[in-house]
Amino acid sequence: MHDACQKFMNLIKEEKFYDAHEVLEDVWFPQRKEKTPQVLVLKGFINASVALELKRLRRDENAKKVWQNYLKYRPLIKKCNEEIFYEIEEFLDSCYDKYLS
Repeated sequence: MHDACQKFMNLIKEEKFYDAHEVLEDVWFPQRKEKTPQVLVLKGFINASVALELKRLRRDENAKKVWQNYLKYRPLIKKCNEEIFYEIEEFLDSCYDKYLS
């Protein structure tokens, strides 16, 4: 999972938002029916990358709605005790400032 999360951030940096979504979906999808904090946080990160892709496509209203889905799961990061999740959270904050604010 750590490798997928690192790849996710690298793809976002390259503005390959759809590809970033796919990387995490490969990890999330097999576990999607489990409602653990870790699975839900991954779902949130996927939503964040979708929001960035929607913004790239100039679908601003939809981008902001999907970003709200990420925000819904964001508080669960603290329950996961995964350092990489904190790194992604901080990174996504900067992406919000750059692309969506």
